[in-house]
Amino acid sequence: MMKSKKLNLEQGIIVTYVLIFGTVFLLMLAGLLGYILMQLRQSSQKVAWNEALNIAEAGVDYYRWCINNEVEADCTGEKNYYNGAGDLAGTFTVSENVNLSCGQTASRQIISVGRTAKFPNIERGVRILYGRESVAKYSYIINSSVWVGADHEINGPFHSNGGIRMDGQNQSLITSAAVRNEAGEWVCTDSFGCDPCPVSSGCYLSGWQCVCPSVFTTTANPDIGLFEYPEPPFSFDAITMDLADIKEKAKTGGGLYFPASDDLKPGSKGYRLNFKSDGTIEIWTVMALQQTYAYSDEEEWHHDRFIINNEILYATYAIPLDCSAIYVEDNLWVTGTVKGKVVVASAHLKEDGDTEPDIDTDVILPESITYSNYGGDDGLAIIAERNVLIGPQSPGDMELHAIIVAQKGRFGRNHYPNNFKNTLNIYGSVVSRERVGTQWVSYGQMVSGYAQRYTYVDQNQVYNPPPFIAGMSSNFKIVNWEEMK
Repeated sequence: MMKSKKLNLEQGIIVTYVLIFGTVFLLMLAGLLGYILMQLRQSSQKVAWNEALNIAEAGVDYYRWCINNEVEADCTGEKNYYNGAGDLAGTFTVSENVNLSCGQTASRQIISVGRTAKFPNIERGVRILYGRESVAKYSYIINSSVWVGADHEINGPFHSNGGIRMDGQNQSLITSAAVRNEAGEWVCTDSFGCDPCPVSSGCYLSGWQCVCPSVFTTTANPDIGLFEYPEPPFSFDAITMDLADIKEKAKTGGGLYFPASDDLKPGSKGYRLNFKSDGTIEIWTVMALQQTYAYSDEEEWHHDRFIINNEILYATYAIPLDCSAIYVEDNLWVTGTVKGKVVVASAHLKEDGDTEPDIDTDVILPESITYSNYGGDDGLAIIAERNVLIGPQSPGDMELHAIIVAQKGRFGRNHYPNNFKNTLNIYGSVVSRERVGTQWVSYGQMVSGYAQRYTYVDQNQVYNPPPFIAGMSSNFKIVNWEEMK
């Protein structure tokens, strides 16, 4: 009897131990399984967090496809995202903020938020700035052959549809489309310093002609590793700004339009536009001009009338914010400090029934032109139907901050005997159909113009230039990418 009781007691203790240790084991197992499940869920959420960013970027790619194919009307809002197997993997929501000027799209800010189907509460978003690459990418685009002097430093891509004698310094590509034969050559004349022919620079005589590589140098200044030729030519018709469109927007689209100055002030010779750093602009009518003895390749020796002797203030305007386009049907002088993104055009376009003779107008730059700030909010484009010329009374040290376009003519400074200047800094771009030049040389000696020239590309204008500046492509590119916090 005693033995049976002892056995039962031992069995009870064993059962108790089994229950205790079994419970502990089950608790530990439950905790372990819970930890494993939590880790699996966290891993799944981590995967979903990464996938949400990929889905958000897919939304950006979708929107870019829309705008480059001009079907952007239905591109915004929430869209389903399917994986490679065709299964619904999540959704993205796209919104846009379009920067318009004169009805033209200057840039687009896109926000895309992505989420997976399994964890729709986990979201990641990206903010993208889209823009079209403009001609402001280049320091110079020229339709003619050119000689870059030894004193000139070019900080940006330089292209000519003709030949280039590059004796200055370059920090970027120098490209030429000159093609005399498959090797890429051009005939360098004495106006480019090729008399005698610089045979030590790769040129050679062919009969009486001096034939040179499309891009060559006679100095040790440039980086010849950045010479590329022959390159495809730029179509100047393609990058020509539509003056008629600018005129129309200035007249009826919210810009500022001014007819021939003689219509407002009889006897006047043109306008001077003086930009003020407060965002206003003074409009002056030019009443009298002083003549200066000058030389240019087109007119040879002649008298310029670029110096203003008398002018009258016509009015002061605030630069329109919705359409910052200013168009004048006359010769134009531009001065001052620019606030905002502004395009100024000078042209005399004949309209139906117009019996007046066809006159190609010029823009004269008598003084430095600067911006009120350089964070990217300010920019100026100056477009002349014919020439954009620096006046004879220009300062010894001159700053030109602008995109300068001479559609039918040239950018430069005429030869004024014994008129010597120090430094010309161009912060922007020059587009010129004809040969450019701001220094004159005779028999190896400077006889007029600026002794030192520096040109810097304004990166702030490449993707967000003033209105109407031509693009290098119709497609939008990503200018800036950032993840939203």
